[in-house]
Amino acid sequence: MNTVFRVDASTLIGTGHVMRCLVLAEQLREEGYLVVFISRELEGNLNSYIELQGFRVIRLYKQIHSEQEDADETLQGLQVISNQIEWLIVDHYHISEKWESIVRNRVSKLMVIDDLANRCHQCDILLDHNFISNYQTRYDLLVPPHCKKILGPKHLLIRKEFIHERMQVKPRDGHVRRLLIFFGGSDPTEETEKALKAVNKIDFDLHHVDVVVGTSNPKQDVIYMMCEQQGYQYHSQITHFARLLSKVNLAIGAGGISMWERCYLGVPSITAIVAKNQQQSVCAAHQYGAVWKIGWHEDVKVNDYVAKINNALRSPQKLINMSQRALAITNRCTNNQQHSAVNTILQMKGGEK
Repeated sequence: MNTVFRVDASTLIGTGHVMRCLVLAEQLREEGYLVVFISRELEGNLNSYIELQGFRVIRLYKQIHSEQEDADETLQGLQVISNQIEWLIVDHYHISEKWESIVRNRVSKLMVIDDLANRCHQCDILLDHNFISNYQTRYDLLVPPHCKKILGPKHLLIRKEFIHERMQVKPRDGHVRRLLIFFGGSDPTEETEKALKAVNKIDFDLHHVDVVVGTSNPKQDVIYMMCEQQGYQYHSQITHFARLLSKVNLAIGAGGISMWERCYLGVPSITAIVAKNQQQSVCAAHQYGAVWKIGWHEDVKVNDYVAKINNALRSPQKLINMSQRALAITNRCTNNQQHSAVNTILQMKGGEK
C-alpha cells in the first residue's frame, strides 16, 4: 500500500510542515504502508533529513509559478511509483482544490493537512489540529460533504518522544531556573538573536539557558558565537528536543507546531507571532491562558522581550496557571494510542469514500 506526502520545507516556509508529516508517516509505516515523500529542492529544505528517517524522497527541481505547474511536476514524480497510490497526503499552503482536482485521478484517496481554512479542498480527510474560536465549523463550506474532518488540538501530530515525556510531567512550582529559546527550524525573522540580547539584559540571574536552532537557520554561526560569549548552551538540530524541553521552566518561541509542543509538555512560554498563519491560534491559546503572546514579530523589540521575561520571573503563580492551562488544552490528545488520522485512513482502506 503506497502513501505519498507532498510537502515542502525551506528557510522561508519553515520546517513544521515536514516535521508533522513525518509523525504521520512513521505511524503509517508501522501499519505496513510504503511511504514516499515528494518535496521541492528549496533553500533550507529537509529532504536529506527525511531520507535519514528511512523514507524515499522524490525531489522536484523546477522553479514553478502556479498550482498547475506544481501539479504537472508532481504527476511526473508519481509516475516513478509503480503500484497504485492509495493515499496522497498534502501539507502545503500553496495547494488548493485546483491542484487536487488535477492529481486526484492518479490516487485512490486524498488527505489535506491545513490550518488556514482560507481555500477550498477536494479531499477525503482534512486534518487541522489548531485551536481557535470556530475551529469546529470553519471548514464546513471548504470541503466536500463526504470529507471526514479531524479538528482540534486533541488531534495534534506529536512525536513519540513527546508522548514519553508527557507521561512523566510533574506539576511545576513556577520558579524559573532554566530557560529555553527556540524559534523553529529556520527562524527567518531572527527572533533568536533578539531573545538572546534580551536575556542578557534581564534583572535576574538564570542557572541555565538552552538555545536550539535548526539546520535551516542561516544565522547559526552568529547565534553560536552569541551563546559562547554569554555562556549559554547551544544546540543544533537535536534529536532529544522533547527531553530538553521537559527540563526547562520557561520557554521563548514562535507559534505553530513548536507552540503546541510546549503546551503538550506544560511548559509556560512567551510566544511571538512570526507568520500570519500563526495569528489566530496564538491569540486563541493566549486567551485560553496556555501561552503569553508577545505580539507580531515586527512590532516586538528586544526591550519587549526583556519586560516579558522579567514579568514571568516575578510571577510564579502565573506560570503555574499557564502550565496547567497548556496541559488542559492538549489533554485529550490521542497520540498515546493510535492517532485518529491513522485510524481514519485504516477505516477507509479499499477505496471507500
